[in-house]
Amino acid sequence: MAQSVVEVAAAVIERPDGSFLLAQRPPGRVYEGYWEFPGGKVEPGEPVAHALERELREELGIAVESAYPWITRVYAYPHATVRLHFYRVVRWRGEPHPHEGQALSWQRCDELALAPMLPANAPVLKALSLPTILGITCAWESGVATALLHLRRALERGLRLVQIRESHLDPAARKAFAAQVMREVRAVDGIVVVNSDVQLATMLGAGLHLPSRELLTARSRPKVDWCGASCHDAFELERARELGLDFVLLGPVQATPSHPGVPEMGWNKFEELIRDYPLPVFALGGMRIAYLDQARHRGAHGIAMVRGAWAHDGA
Repeated sequence: MAQSVVEVAAAVIERPDGSFLLAQRPPGRVYEGYWEFPGGKVEPGEPVAHALERELREELGIAVESAYPWITRVYAYPHATVRLHFYRVVRWRGEPHPHEGQALSWQRCDELALAPMLPANAPVLKALSLPTILGITCAWESGVATALLHLRRALERGLRLVQIRESHLDPAARKAFAAQVMREVRAVDGIVVVNSDVQLATMLGAGLHLPSRELLTARSRPKVDWCGASCHDAFELERARELGLDFVLLGPVQATPSHPGVPEMGWNKFEELIRDYPLPVFALGGMRIAYLDQARHRGAHGIAMVRGAWAHDGA
């Protein structure tokens, strides 16, 4: 007999410095002593957001003021199958205190010092380390020198995730440009993914980004640390999930000069497509920095931009 799925609201409670709160399961509970993200069961008929607020008030004594829906992960434990609806809680009232005998600890992805963690949390921690803004290079349009200048300025402003998409450059120029981008981004501990070119990605030690046509023909996940893909519909999103990719770009949400004439899906369709989706999703198409909050309220992990990433004000 198949197990019923237990719906759970889970909170990534984040400070501005990037640290997040973990709780240790108290004695007497299943997996006692394991660390997890705070939260709890969703009551029948209860909205997940309401359950999140209730659980954090009961467990930690805090009142949620601002939270973004994020990713949804299903995990089959021996005792139960759970569907974890993760929210990123960025503003709250009160100081978290253990109301149920649990230990609490503020941690960072790059300095995680707790063990053991609940098994369901490994992909969540990796997703949490992914920046919320992705810049896509366009040296083919601006010129290599200008593109590198824009990159350095963006890195100074805090950009930490870059996709190299330069199929219009000749191979030698693309290789030299990519190597320089890799040096610049690596110097600030950022992440680089190369669009389509697995040989170049491997040579650089970078991640890989699959255009939708390559996503649909891939038989397995490429062997890189970070792998994303471009998606435009539910079928492609499902394929990215099946391959176990790390993130996807979904769009175009709005009209974009990169793909003139391609119909935009709009925010409502975007939100519908990624509801309860397990991978971080970046909104793509007509994005600007000013849209980041809107995108996250719609369930996006963040936004991906070509020209907007390199403009001084993100416009």
